Amino acid sequence: MSQQITLKRSVHAIGIGVHSGQKVRITLRPAEEHTGVEFVRVDRDAVVRARAQQVCDTTLATSLAENGVRVATVEHLMAALWGMGVDNVRVELNAEELPALDGSSEPFVELIRSAGLAVQAATRSVLVVRKAVSVELGDARASLMPYPRFAAEYTFVSDHPVYNRYPRTAHFDSATDRFDSALSHARSFGLVAELPAAQRMQRCLGSSLENAVGIDNEGILNPEGLRCDDEFARHKLLDAIGDLYLLGHPICGHFVGYKSGHALNNQLVRLLLESADAYELVPAPEVSSGQAQVPARR
Repeated sequence: MSQQITLKRSVHAIGIGVHSGQKVRITLRPAEEHTGVEFVRVDRDAVVRARAQQVCDTTLATSLAENGVRVATVEHLMAALWGMGVDNVRVELNAEELPALDGSSEPFVELIRSAGLAVQAATRSVLVVRKAVSVELGDARASLMPYPRFAAEYTFVSDHPVYNRYPRTAHFDSATDRFDSALSHARSFGLVAELPAAQRMQRCLGSSLENAVGIDNEGILNPEGLRCDDEFARHKLLDAIGDLYLLGHPICGHFVGYKSGHALNNQLVRLLLESADAYELVPAPEVSSGQAQVPARR
């Protein structure tokens, strides 16, 4: 789609924040052209823009802050907005943290689908990666490289008897895959043995088998099991896509993550933005689809 997209109508949902444990109402509303994604804390009468520069905390989630007001755990919604092609939306919250819902992006995808999409007059801009950038922390890495469309891969590595039974790598290519069917259903996950430590840090206070995959030393605790064998890797890739959409534009490039998390993803995005020769914003009609090449630098 070459033009910007917003919602046709407002929709809402109510759920529990996975880290705060607080009940929250979220409302997605149409927004004007060039608005981008704005979080509106109706309980604080404040706006927090969904931008990489506003990331203030990456402990087990991606959280934003602006003028002293926070919005927590934005990555699953951001991934859904990217996957559904939404450029402009106002996201109203009556508490700090977004609802976890089922721990994936799928409920947000369905919420957006129920609202419908409205095509706007303004042309969409796409961020084209022109030069590779990469960040590392220990043996974890995250990279963005030039590519004729958007593609991504993620390798999840954790030495645990249950994790070691399942595929470690997930792939996504915009030429062949759809976010709603390929990634949106992949849920958050965690080891129950790590839950007490997380809760002492005031994290995972609302965590349950209804909004995450629980794992002990024997296997998966959820009665329904995994939704797919590579759900762990797919969810980490979903998280990365949500973090990448904090660039404020769809990307034409190839993301590769190896053991990266929210902190490294945000470092990568900030490094890209700081490297003037590493990217270019171009009107969407100039970005070729499929196997064609992206336009040369102007």
